[in-house]
Amino acid sequence: MYEHEQAGDVRAVPAQMLERGFRLLVLREFRATDQPPALALIQQSILRDVHRVHRHGVSFGCTFLPEIMQWLIDLLGRPSLHPPDYPASPAYRNPAWPSFHWRPESRLWEEGVETVEWHVDVIFADSASFDAFAARWRDRLTQGGPTEAGAPSDAGEGSKAGL
Repeated sequence: MYEHEQAGDVRAVPAQMLERGFRLLVLREFRATDQPPALALIQQSILRDVHRVHRHGVSFGCTFLPEIMQWLIDLLGRPSLHPPDYPASPAYRNPAWPSFHWRPESRLWEEGVETVEWHVDVIFADSASFDAFAARWRDRLTQGGPTEAGAPSDAGEGSKAGL
C-alpha cells in the first residue's frame, strides 16, 4: 500500500481492504507541545470532507459523497427507517447500511514531525453488499499513490489541503 513520504502530502492513498469493508486515511493531525493541533484533510473521493463547521466550533463525522449515497440507497434502502407507528416511535438506523469507525494511528516522520493519522473503517453488514460496493467504486478505492510527474491527484468534491 502506498504511504506518504512527507507529512505535508495530502494526496489520496488507496483504501486498505478489510474483510467486509475498507480503511481510508481521511485526516492528519499535527501535534506540537506548545500550540493547538493543526489538521490536514487527505484528498479522497469516497467520503465528504470529514470536518463540519457549525455555530459552536468544528466537529468531525463521516458521510459518503452524494453520488455514492444515492447508489447505496438504491442498493440498501434509506439510511434510516421508520417503524409502522411512526411518528409515535422514532426512526431507527437501517442495519443494512455500513458503519463508520474512527481509527487513530501515531506516526513519527523522518523529519521529526509527529502526527496522528486518522483512518475511517467502513464496515458493511454483509459480504454481498461490500462486494457490490467494491465492484462499483473500485476506481475510487484504489485511487492514490504517486502521480505522473508529481501532479496532484483529482480529489473529487473539492477536498481542501488543510483546515
